Amino acid sequence: MKSFLPTSGSARSCLFVLVAGALPALLAAQSDTVRLGPVVVTATRTANDPLAIGSAVDVITSEDLARRQQDTLAAALGGLPGAPLFASGASGATTSLFLRGANSNQTLFLVDGLRLNDANADYNVFLGGAALGAGTSLEVARGAQSTLYGSDAIGGVVAIRSERGTGPNQTSLSTEAGSFGTVRGAFSTIGAANGWGYNLSLNAGHTNNDRVNNAFGTAGANARIDRSVSESTDVGATARWFHGEYGDPGSRFTNDTDDATREDNLLVTVFADTRPAPGWSVHATAGGQDRRFVTAASFGAPFNTTAITTNRRGVLDAQTTYAGIAHHRFTAGATAESTQTRNTGFGAINRHQTSLAFFAQDEFSPTDTVNLTAGLRSDDFDTFGRATTGRLSAAWQVVPRGVKLRTSYGTGFHAPSFLDLYGQSPFYVGNPNLKSERARSWDAGIDLYSANRSASTSLTWFENRYADLITGNFAVSPSTVANVAQARTRGLEWSTQATIVAGWEARISSTYLETVNRTTGDRLLRRPRQSGTADLWHDFRNGLSAGAGISVAAGRRDLDARTFATIDAEDYTVARLYAAWQINRGGVTASARPGIHPAKPDLTIKVRLENLLDEQYEPVNGYPATGFGAFGGVEWRL
Repeated sequence: MKSFLPTSGSARSCLFVLVAGALPALLAAQSDTVRLGPVVVTATRTANDPLAIGSAVDVITSEDLARRQQDTLAAALGGLPGAPLFASGASGATTSLFLRGANSNQTLFLVDGLRLNDANADYNVFLGGAALGAGTSLEVARGAQSTLYGSDAIGGVVAIRSERGTGPNQTSLSTEAGSFGTVRGAFSTIGAANGWGYNLSLNAGHTNNDRVNNAFGTAGANARIDRSVSESTDVGATARWFHGEYGDPGSRFTNDTDDATREDNLLVTVFADTRPAPGWSVHATAGGQDRRFVTAASFGAPFNTTAITTNRRGVLDAQTTYAGIAHHRFTAGATAESTQTRNTGFGAINRHQTSLAFFAQDEFSPTDTVNLTAGLRSDDFDTFGRATTGRLSAAWQVVPRGVKLRTSYGTGFHAPSFLDLYGQSPFYVGNPNLKSERARSWDAGIDLYSANRSASTSLTWFENRYADLITGNFAVSPSTVANVAQARTRGLEWSTQATIVAGWEARISSTYLETVNRTTGDRLLRRPRQSGTADLWHDFRNGLSAGAGISVAAGRRDLDARTFATIDAEDYTVARLYAAWQINRGGVTASARPGIHPAKPDLTIKVRLENLLDEQYEPVNGYPATGFGAFGGVEWRL
C-alpha cells in the first residue's frame, strides 16, 4: 500500500462541522415540495428503495449535475461525504480518491456495469479529466463491496451509468470559454422512438491551465441504446470513450517543459434483461475494455523515453434474481474475466490473467420495516489464487419512512498487480508468492427523512481494518514487495440535503477521519482529518437561478515534493459561484426549479466562477491548483 499516512485539525474546519450540524433543523419541513426517493442498485445489484438499504449510498442524478454546472467526474464526487480526492496538478492531472480513507487503488469504478480499474489499470487519469456528459448518473456505495464486485471494492464502489432514453427527444448543443484559455463544447440527444431508447453525448475541450507545458485536451463520447423485444425481454448496448492529452510539468520544483501523458480508454457492453416468470429476472452482460496509456519523458537526447501501457479486458457477467418466496429475494451470479496487460516501461510487463467468481445473496424482509441482507462470494485467479468475501447488512425503519437505523459488515480484497507479481528490472523484481490485500469494514448509521421527502440527513460511523498490505522491501537487492503492512481508518460522515421554501435548495456534508499505518504508527498520507462541502442554490424565478459552493480540507500529512520528507500539508478552503438564465422562444423565461418546467428553454446562458477567493493551495505538495477562474457558456435546445 504505497501512499498511506494524515494530520492535525483546523479551527475553520471544526467551525464548518458545527455549522453543518445545526443546519438540518433550519432546512427541514420548510418546503411543500414532495420528492420521490431514487431507486438504488449498486448496494445489492437489485433495484431497491433507499429505505431498504443497510449500506451508506449516495445518488447523483444528471439533473443534479446540470443544476450545479458540474460536468466532470472529479467535480461530481468532490461533494460527497467520506470521499476526499486530490489531483497531482491542474485539470487533467492524475487524481486519487481516498474513499473512507482507503488507498487510491482500493475503490472500484464501474462504467455501465463494467469495471474501469483493476490492479493493472488505474482510474486516476479518467477521474482527473473525464467529462460525464448529459444523461449520466452516479451511485456511490461506501464500505467493502467485494462480495458483489470482487477485487478493489474495499473503500466502496463508484458506479457511472448512461441513463436509458425515454420520452420525447431532447437535443442540446453547448459551448463554454473562460480563464486559462479554456474552450469546451458538447452535444447530446436522448429520448425514445419506435420502440428504441437512445442516449448519445459528445464532448471536447482544451485548457492551457496555469503553468508551462500544462495544457490538457480531451474528447469523449457516451452512447446507450435499448430495445424492448417483448413484454418480458429488453436488450441494449453501451459505449464510453475517453481521450486525454496532458502536458505534465511535474512538481513546481521540476517544471519539466517536455513530459506528457496520453490516454485512450474505451469500454463497450451488450446486455439483456429477461423475466422468465413472475418474481424471476435474469440480467446478462458481455463487455470489453481497451485502454492505452502513453508517458513521454525527456532527459535530453539520447535518453528520451516513451513507455506504453495497454490493458485489454473481456468480461461475461450474469445474475438471476428470484423473489417467489415470501419475504425473500435471492440473487446469484457468476463473473468471468480475461485480462491482458503489457507495459514497455518499468517492470517490462506482458502478462495474462483469468478469473472466475461466483456469488450469492439473500435479501430478507421479515416485516415491512426491517430489511436484512447476507451475501458470499468466491473469486479464483490463475495468478495468485482464491479470495473469499462476505457481507451482512441490516436496515430498520424505526419510524416508517421517517427514521432508519442501518449497519453493515463486509470483507474485501485487492488483487496484487502484475508488476507486484512479475515485474523485472535491474533494481526490482516481483514476488510471485504474494497474496491479495485484505480488509474488514463495518459501519452504523441513521437516516432521517422529512414527511414529504424534501429533506434528509444521514450520520454514519465507520471503521476499516487492512491486513497483508503490499509494500516495498528495500533491504534486499534487487528490491521486491511483500504482504507486511497493516492499517486502520475510521471516522464519522454527515450529510444533509433539503428543499427549502421559495425555491431554495441546500446540500452539505462533512467527514471526520482518523487513519493510521498500524505497522509504523504513522498517519496515512493525504487523508484530511476534517473535510466538508456545502452548496446553496436558489431559483429567482423568471428563468434566473444561482448557487454558491464551498469545500474545506484540513489536517493532512503529505510528502515534500523536493525532499520526500513527511510534512503537515496546508489546509485550504475553495469557494465557487454559478448562475444560469433560461430563455424560451419569443423571450419568455422559464423556471429553473427541478420538477417545474412550464416550457423548455431554447437558450440557457451560464456563468461560473471557480476558486472565487483565489486560494493558493496544493492538493498534493508541489503541484499547485489553478487560481481564480471565470467561465461563461450557452446551451441551445435544438
